[in-house]
Amino acid sequence: MASTRAQQSRAPSIRDVARVAGVSHQTVSRVLNNSDAIRAETRDRVLAAMEQLQYRPNRAARALVTSRTHTIGVLTARRAHYGPAVALQAIEDAAVARGYNVTTSTLTETTDEAVRESIQRLLDLDVEGIVVIAPQQKVFDLIEELGIRTPYVTMRASVGEDPTALWVDQMEGARLATAHLLDLGHEYVRHIAGPQDWIEADARMQGFLREMSDRDMPVVAPILGDWTADFGYHAGRELLRWRDCTAVFCSNDQMALGLVHAARSYGLDVPGDLSVVGYDDIPEAKHFWPPLTTVQVDFAELGRRCVDLLLPRDDEQLRPIDIVPQLVVRGSTSAPRSR
Repeated sequence: MASTRAQQSRAPSIRDVARVAGVSHQTVSRVLNNSDAIRAETRDRVLAAMEQLQYRPNRAARALVTSRTHTIGVLTARRAHYGPAVALQAIEDAAVARGYNVTTSTLTETTDEAVRESIQRLLDLDVEGIVVIAPQQKVFDLIEELGIRTPYVTMRASVGEDPTALWVDQMEGARLATAHLLDLGHEYVRHIAGPQDWIEADARMQGFLREMSDRDMPVVAPILGDWTADFGYHAGRELLRWRDCTAVFCSNDQMALGLVHAARSYGLDVPGDLSVVGYDDIPEAKHFWPPLTTVQVDFAELGRRCVDLLLPRDDEQLRPIDIVPQLVVRGSTSAPRSR
């Protein structure tokens, strides 16, 4: 879900404004306080320097008193989803442990205007750094284009080339799930994917397709879902009507729960008639019946590492380490019955 600019480009200071404007920092302070003793020409130069440096007046006013706000911001999507929610809680816990407050700006939509407004809300609060948790690649692309000077970290869902990035290898997690089913002897495996405007859903679907292709197994187009148990149930009712598969890999645990319900509604045994694998390892997964085989991602560790990258201690140079998902095998998968 993370590219970091922490320590690479600090936020501009009042002295930077003074240098660009060719005045003293006391003069900049007077402009910020609307002093009548400043000539209009000088005021215009200072304001132009602030605009050039993206130095916000309310941020500057607080900087006159203290150079630190001990606040970080989080830009996140509106939809409550297990992984981002756990990561957000971990970010808050890690930040508080370091003496920082956390403020959240929620994206109600992912238009360019909405992203800019959400980022600006955080900048206007003088946050010292920003963590971006977004479902769509275009959000990350826009943030890059904005050239934000405040340090930021972005959480990514698949491995990339950025040496300063923190990644969750969602594709590898999906391959683990698919390989598990194939290793059990299943030949006809279907996939219920998440919404394809979500980066992690696409990465998980690509992992399924690659593993199937590498094993030369027959592939049917994945079913595009919406993360909910309701969708898993209704998709399962349609899918299992024809009994053309013996295993299903679902892109999250909630859809897997709905699928198990659909199987039971047809009198099918899980895993005797149908093996089911989920993804995320939500706390309830081990209490499903049967307990759900799933892919575990340490979202809490991901959140902690984001804070460590954003707020390194004593000039330490942290090397981002990828989060690698782990397969958790429980009772919802087994070898297929002989037909």
